[in-house]
Amino acid sequence: MATYTLDAEQDFSNPLDAVEQIVSHNNWPFERHSDEDITVEIAGRWCAYQLWFSWNAEISALQFSCAFDMKVPEAKRDSIYCLLGLANERLWFGHFVLWSDEGLPVFRHAMLLRACPGLSSAQMQDTIDIALTESERFYPAFQHVIWGGKSPEEAISLALVDTLGEA
Repeated sequence: MATYTLDAEQDFSNPLDAVEQIVSHNNWPFERHSDEDITVEIAGRWCAYQLWFSWNAEISALQFSCAFDMKVPEAKRDSIYCLLGLANERLWFGHFVLWSDEGLPVFRHAMLLRACPGLSSAQMQDTIDIALTESERFYPAFQHVIWGGKSPEEAISLALVDTLGEA
């Protein structure tokens, strides 16, 4: 991801203003629905990811979600819930969930910003980078369970194999 420094003179009391500036700078398609939420689309290696940022001024919290472009069939959900647990054990930041209504795997994280001067561009860039890195890292595991018929344990071990060299 390209680095970008936010304008220090600008008021970012609403962190979505900072998010909007960063996504605009990167020319990512986005929609600012209100002062409380913005959605962004970013192309990844495996799929297009839908990023959603939601600001709750009352508790000074920014919630961030990165949804996969992948639907989990009802018959595979128990296996996916097991996979989510195995994946979450390996994360330092954020966690994976399954949005039950849509059947979408989602990486989520929330940041409390009370008593903070605002959201820095480094914080936002790190949040997006980590979400995309972890989503790309675990996407094959979801595919192995959903379409490959693998167990969650097999899928994790296959997805997390470090390859040497390039084909």
